[in-house]
Amino acid sequence: MSERVRNIVTPLITLVNFLFLWEGAVRVADIPAYVVPAPSLVIVTLVNDAALLLGSLLVTLTITFEAFVLAAVGGVALALLFNLWRPAERSLYPFAVILQVTPVVAVAPLLLIYLPQPLAVLACAWIVAFFPVLANTTLGLNSVDHNLLALFALYKASRWQVLWNLKLPSALPQMLAGLRIAGGLSLIGAVVAEIAAGSAGAGSGLAYRIAESGYRLNIPRMFAALLLLSLAGVAIYFLLSGLSYLALRRWHESALKREL
Repeated sequence: MSERVRNIVTPLITLVNFLFLWEGAVRVADIPAYVVPAPSLVIVTLVNDAALLLGSLLVTLTITFEAFVLAAVGGVALALLFNLWRPAERSLYPFAVILQVTPVVAVAPLLLIYLPQPLAVLACAWIVAFFPVLANTTLGLNSVDHNLLALFALYKASRWQVLWNLKLPSALPQMLAGLRIAGGLSLIGAVVAEIAAGSAGAGSGLAYRIAESGYRLNIPRMFAALLLLSLAGVAIYFLLSGLSYLALRRWHESALKREL
């Protein structure tokens, strides 16, 4: 068995064993479903409530995608501005740090007061996802080999030529790493904001269904919704990792080592 296949099969075997132990423990101890539901009951609930849960999942994924796109475009654009005009970095970067370190759980109720609920949820998801793109892209643009910069200066390249032909390709690995982080964080931000909106009696996303199920002690539906959220997060991670690999596989060490 190859190393790549083993890396896939081993976690799956561990997961299957865990689910069997979970199912057996629930049945042997006769644990009520409102305390801990068995995996089989979670799957049944997922099938029975598929229309409701998948509709809510679509709402959450839509917000996640919108927040991710806004974070990617805004983070990269602002990082380019910082690199081209240093006063902008000195003036604005501290505020980006403040935005990042402020807990989104504390910000979400405030945004729900001043903004419409869908816009407030989107803003929360964007706040969480924005900084990793900005920070990683800024780091990549500022970490170009000084010898290559001297070479471009020797050939009298313009600032735009240096940016397009040297800095952006050199910063691409860090930029893609920031995008991978932002993909997961945009989902987390959307979930946190939806839970806050759910506590205020509004919302239709999957996190709202989790909060609603908790209030009604519908624990199997809560686990089913959580399962969908986890699968969505894993899918986002692998999708962005695959795009990163396709962009780097022909020249960057991180992707070349995966092929060895």
